[in-house]
Amino acid sequence: MRVINSVRCTYDGAAKRFREKAGNVIRFSVRVHPGSKAPTVGGCYDGALVVRVRARAADGAATAETCAALAEAFGVRPSAVRCEQGARSRTKVVAVEGRDDVLASRLDVLRSAT
Repeated sequence: MRVINSVRCTYDGAAKRFREKAGNVIRFSVRVHPGSKAPTVGGCYDGALVVRVRARAADGAATAETCAALAEAFGVRPSAVRCEQGARSRTKVVAVEGRDDVLASRLDVLRSAT
């Protein structure tokens, strides 16, 4: 664990996926699988949380459904989830607002799920 500008970052994996905690926001990497049979959140791919969504990767539909699925999985309102990087990519950096200790523990549970 390194401290960069008073923000604690945890690096995992060769691709240096990260989880950053600052205040009441937690940021982490997400790997999206569009066009799945059912929307699910759980599992780990190269250090990123896996999110499967029904929407196809066109016109931002998969990104919007990803944010909605994450809001439901973390138990926060949909406006508390935002995509900060990779809106048009399968690998995204997402920020979730809420109690960071609760969100971090939920993230660990979701990453360990299959």
